[in-house]
Amino acid sequence: MEQAQLYSKISVLPSDLQSEVNDFVDFLLSKKKKDAKAKKPVYGCAKGEICISKDFDEPLEDFKEYM
Repeated sequence: MEQAQLYSKISVLPSDLQSEVNDFVDFLLSKKKKDAKAKKPVYGCAKGEICISKDFDEPLEDFKEYM
């Protein structure tokens, strides 16, 4: 549907229905933004951003008396 046809159809509607059309268009735009944000991350996209120290599995000094 061409924009001119859509505009002519909306322009003949009563003002209350034009308001509803406007609200619906806003809803569709917000839905589109949410869908764009909901993309799943790609495997390996955070590679190199997190580092674990070499002694991660070593016992902690604070717990020596309990062991």
